[in-house]
Amino acid sequence: MNVWRLTLREAALIIKDHSLLLTLLIAPLLYAFFYGSIYMYKEEEGVKLAVVDDDHSHLSRLITQQIGNAQVTAVFIVPTLEDAKEAMYRGNCQGFLYIEQGLEAKVKSLHQADIVVALNAARFLPSSDLLLSINQTCLTLGAGVRLQYLQKSEGMNTGASMQEVMLVNLDYRPLYNSRSSYGDFLLPGLLALILQQTLLLGLSASVSGEKSKQRIQEWMQQAGNNISIALWGKGFLYTVLFGCYAFFFMTVNYSLLQLPMRGNPLQLALVFLLFITTLVPMAQFIGSLFSSPLLNIQIMAFSTYPFFLVSGYTFPLHNIPVALQGIAMLLPTTPFIKVYQSIVQAGASLADNIPALLHLTALFFLYTLLALIRIRQLQKRVQ
Repeated sequence: MNVWRLTLREAALIIKDHSLLLTLLIAPLLYAFFYGSIYMYKEEEGVKLAVVDDDHSHLSRLITQQIGNAQVTAVFIVPTLEDAKEAMYRGNCQGFLYIEQGLEAKVKSLHQADIVVALNAARFLPSSDLLLSINQTCLTLGAGVRLQYLQKSEGMNTGASMQEVMLVNLDYRPLYNSRSSYGDFLLPGLLALILQQTLLLGLSASVSGEKSKQRIQEWMQQAGNNISIALWGKGFLYTVLFGCYAFFFMTVNYSLLQLPMRGNPLQLALVFLLFITTLVPMAQFIGSLFSSPLLNIQIMAFSTYPFFLVSGYTFPLHNIPVALQGIAMLLPTTPFIKVYQSIVQAGASLADNIPALLHLTALFFLYTLLALIRIRQLQKRVQ
């Protein structure tokens, strides 16, 4: 009964506080759809590439045409190498391709021929996509030219010439993210981060608001002076609300953004439940440290990007400084992202993620203990 009374009280407080209402009811959906729409198409298209063709041969024209036919590239011809450099320096293209004079003659005589590729690596995604496309095109065309030469000059049949050209055949099969797209990589983790940060922002601001407006005694009285009921009575509404958001993200957002969901939905729901119930005491512990809701919100908003960076999602956890690894191990994001990514993208099960689940469970008990200690201290101050 006390838990239900505290839940109704919390709902009333949210309705009266416009900043909490915006953070909890509008921000999660707005951020999910806004950030999701940025990466909706997932793969880059039409990255500009300047081409300088000093060979003017059938092969050089074929190379230019085939590179231009790739989805990622938008090719335009410039007359000189200086013009290509100027276009890249001014940002009119992401890089340039230089085809030397005598390219076709060298290839037909089985001599090494060079194609120079200069890319602006200040933006890693366009440059890496361009390089991959150019490499694939040049290797394919080079193998085709050599195949024709062996068939015409050496009199080899198709099978023998193919074995000569392709001594080692690379069977490349990207798993889980089959198109190697940036959107399929980033969006699942981004949705989880939105869920986490909006919960931490809203609930921690609510607790700091209790302190600033001197409502601690009222909070405790509604809980029957039971700190456990005070903790979970206040957090129950957030658990239900963000559980609904998680379900919405994994159905509606995943469907609209065409993200694959390869794991068991029930197992994923259990992981989300553990994650959210870990965030609830963590948020209340953080909120109890501040007397100003504004300062609390500012610091929590500032923490969003650092939390994401040290979680091990964008960069391997073992390659970051040891001090930051210690901080990362205290964040529920770190074990949750590992289990979440494993289930959603790789189709793994809970049994495959026992260490991460134990880590997240340990953090649940840690933050529950810290939150209970802080609530007890606040209770003593007002008695």
